[in-house]
Amino acid sequence: MSTITSLGIGSGLDLNGLLDQLRDAERGRLQPIAQQKEAQQAKLSAYGKLQGALSSLQSAADTLNGSALFGSLSSSVTGTSVTSAADSNAVPGRYDVSVTTLARAQSIATGGFAEGKTFAEGTLSIQAGGSDSLDVSVAEGASLEDIRDSINAAGSSITASIVNDGADNPYRLVLSTNETGEDAEISSVSFTIDDGLDPDGDQDKLSFDIADVPADPADPYPNLNKMTQTVAAQNATLTVNGIGITSQSNQVEGAIQGVTLSLAEEGESANSTVIVERDNFAVRDAISGFVDAFNSLKETTADLTSFNAETGAAGELLGDSALRTIDSRLRGVLGGIVSGGDFSTLSDIGISLQRDGTLEIDAEKLDDAVVNQRQALTTFFAGDTEAGGFAGALSEMLDQVLDDRGLLGSARSGVESRITSLDERSARMEISIEREIERYRVQFGQLDSMIAQMNQTSTYLTQQFDNLNSMLGRDN
Repeated sequence: MSTITSLGIGSGLDLNGLLDQLRDAERGRLQPIAQQKEAQQAKLSAYGKLQGALSSLQSAADTLNGSALFGSLSSSVTGTSVTSAADSNAVPGRYDVSVTTLARAQSIATGGFAEGKTFAEGTLSIQAGGSDSLDVSVAEGASLEDIRDSINAAGSSITASIVNDGADNPYRLVLSTNETGEDAEISSVSFTIDDGLDPDGDQDKLSFDIADVPADPADPYPNLNKMTQTVAAQNATLTVNGIGITSQSNQVEGAIQGVTLSLAEEGESANSTVIVERDNFAVRDAISGFVDAFNSLKETTADLTSFNAETGAAGELLGDSALRTIDSRLRGVLGGIVSGGDFSTLSDIGISLQRDGTLEIDAEKLDDAVVNQRQALTTFFAGDTEAGGFAGALSEMLDQVLDDRGLLGSARSGVESRITSLDERSARMEISIEREIERYRVQFGQLDSMIAQMNQTSTYLTQQFDNLNSMLGRDN
């Protein structure tokens, strides 16, 4: 018997097409599994949305669960001579600030050099403030640019630059202190030549001090000896409520307790008033943020549990037991009573629960609590312990929900397990279907071969009968 290598060749039947139809029919058994998996994946995604909304609510609650927020202070300034920033150590009050002088960094400059000027081998030493001397090695033939780069590469409190003043010898080396104030000023600069090029044997060929020592006419580098002070180091001077203050920096700390002043202008008109007060806006904003986070959660849950009677479309978590439990626990915390203070419920501070489950703020009532009853508000939200106030109790409940082994985590794990089980079931069915199709293929191959053999036999018999008829003189 001849072997059929392609279905239908022997029989002339469309066995490949029939096999494809059988495969499609068999794979239809996978469709319910795929639909179940799709539903579980949609549910897992819905749990993810719910988790995000609950996490946002917990973050808002955590912001309210601390006395630091309710004790926070802010500072404001009238006038342009200073700006200010208050920290938790500031004391509420009004402070008049007058800036006499701003702190400045010192700059000194050499005389001018021609382009391409080079120097002998030596050591350039710079003494500034109370730090150790900066010693920079100068190689034979070094240029002014080389000296500048070596100073800057040392990473000290001195910055070097080159200025072109447009004169006949225009290039001047300028040394500037990175810090302001008199304590940071450059006290001396010297250049010691290593190879004794100075005929007088005096090794200090570059010098500068605060007194501007006159240059020695015998110096081989008189331009270096002519270093002059172009900007004098200067401390900031100011008064706060009439008390004189001196600062090395224009960032003044400690002049007002817990407040950093940034000095910007000096002179007779450089007067400002700094007002330090409780940061009512931060508290109001944190409470509004909590209400917004809760309402966003309610919007999310409403979408996840929606049902359209006309189309039959339903939210992924409609009737979900985990979501119902979470909603019940939230209502319990929101409707609960906080003991130990003047405020015991949300409604006491102007936050009420609406019929649709959202929260609404009575702005006037809340503002009164924020401005006039700050301690009571602190006790209500933050309490005396981490979970003693409303915000702490809510955050603790959400921890139990959001924990990996908590209510939502367990629900997610259950869905993930079902998806894994469906994948395994689908894989087993795929194998079963392929085995079934392979069995059909073998049977079709046998059928194809059988029909092909029968066709061959039929053809042979027809030929034999035709030959017999010819021999008997019969017509076909």
